[in-house]
Amino acid sequence: MLLEQGYEVEALFMKNWDEDDNDGYCTAEQDLTDAQKVADKLGVKLHTKNFSADYWEDVFEDFLQEHKKGRTPNPDVLCNQKIKFKVFLEYALSLGADKIATGHYARITHNNNQYQLKTGLDNDKDQSYFLYLLGQYQLSKSLFPLGNISKTRVREIANQHDLITADKKDSTGICFIGERNFSEFLETYLPKNQGNIVDEQGQFIKHHQGLAFYTIGQRKGLEIGGGFSDSPEPWFVANKRIDSNELLVVQGDHPLLYHNSLSTSNNHWIGNEPDFPLDCQAKIRYRQASQYCTIIKDGDSIKVVFTKSQRAITPGQSIVFYQNDICLGGAIIEKRSNE
Repeated sequence: MLLEQGYEVEALFMKNWDEDDNDGYCTAEQDLTDAQKVADKLGVKLHTKNFSADYWEDVFEDFLQEHKKGRTPNPDVLCNQKIKFKVFLEYALSLGADKIATGHYARITHNNNQYQLKTGLDNDKDQSYFLYLLGQYQLSKSLFPLGNISKTRVREIANQHDLITADKKDSTGICFIGERNFSEFLETYLPKNQGNIVDEQGQFIKHHQGLAFYTIGQRKGLEIGGGFSDSPEPWFVANKRIDSNELLVVQGDHPLLYHNSLSTSNNHWIGNEPDFPLDCQAKIRYRQASQYCTIIKDGDSIKVVFTKSQRAITPGQSIVFYQNDICLGGAIIEKRSNE
């Protein structure tokens, strides 16, 4: 697409994870082969660069520390800020590039002397949630050529040009984990720390192997059999009690899963900081429908009050703010509460 628009294009393949992978989870070698074939087909030069040391220090170590604290981080958000739009961008500029172009489904516009990040037109693939930590400089040096078209159309264009990646499976999950079991992966880096799984009355149900291996709202993997309740409804994680190392679980659509407000840290605004209180929309997880809320300034933190209670608000995850299709910025969720 960029070639057809008259840009001078060179490709850059980055590797962010070094691993002796004997189980077929690591696809970097195959991805590089595919990238080279696409570059050859299009007649563009392919550069390769290993950023795995940067990724380990700036993304993965934070990922582990957050899990040790019983929180649920989002490394893909940090990867965009620290790797793709920092060291990757710096490397591309050192090669003489004016801008970098990525395959993110989002849009960049320029209005009133400010760059704006907007949602991709393909709502099912919109990735603005993962890009909220970008600033004016990064947006000024970036292009998102896929932001105005659908994923289906992207595959059609790739097929028309006979590109080997036209029908390649979408990547899912955290990039360095791939398709492997999440808990088994974490156990490689974090020690087990056995504690109790309890219900809301404090009744012991079974042992867990560490709060780091669970997240708020989780159902899969609890493996709680019958005999603990008369209800046939499934069990969900409602809270991780760090001080007592207890995992609180509840059944069904339990009120303990819902909160209507939260506080944050690490607030970031893509443009100028807005005036408060601010009525806007927010997402507390990727692909969630936008939720109406009011943002209130609270010292260095902000408080977010939702119009409707939200299920499974998760400390460590990102909350991202929107005004219709404009991404305003976001923050890290610290605590949830009910007003």
